[in-house]
Amino acid sequence: MTTGKERLGRRSSIPPKFVLIANLLRAFASKVNLPKNAINQGILVLRSNPNNALQVVRQMSEHRTMHIKPSRWSWNRFKDFMHFYIMLGAIPAALVITYINLFIGPARLAEIPEGYVPEAHEYFPHPITRWLTKHVHKSYQQEYELMCHHIYEIEYEQKLRQAENRIKRKMAEKQDTQAYYYQPVSSRYERSIRDNAQADLEISGSV
Repeated sequence: MTTGKERLGRRSSIPPKFVLIANLLRAFASKVNLPKNAINQGILVLRSNPNNALQVVRQMSEHRTMHIKPSRWSWNRFKDFMHFYIMLGAIPAALVITYINLFIGPARLAEIPEGYVPEAHEYFPHPITRWLTKHVHKSYQQEYELMCHHIYEIEYEQKLRQAENRIKRKMAEKQDTQAYYYQPVSSRYERSIRDNAQADLEISGSV
């Protein structure tokens, strides 16, 4: 039979670090025991089944519910696209505009060298405006020439309609419609029809 001093001596023979590890494991095991903690907190309940055995049942109640609400998929997709195109277009454009205004700046007036004809985009002071005028927009001269061409096309169509009406009016006066309504026939199709008819006659044996 061992005395209290012998038991105390045996306990003291265990290294302190093993005692510390054992205490940590015991504390961790008490916290990780999820079914027991859940039962204590009321999340899980013990219910007896017909076989007189205890069964753990999850209790879904209180505020732990899933709220049914309309989908936000379209709104989230719209926000994703908006952020994407802002990052893709607005930020690079702002960086380019800032660089041009800080390091290039607007142009200054100067005398035109003798014999040199400036282009239309060279009359604008800002570099961005010059670039847009040169590569995107049309100059005033191009707009004027396009307008003149459009007026010429409309006037030509009007003259064609007037000539057609004049011809129809003369045809109605003289009752002469053969020349105007004559449908031209290609001789190639006529020769093909004649050859086919000749071949049918030769096959039938009658001349």
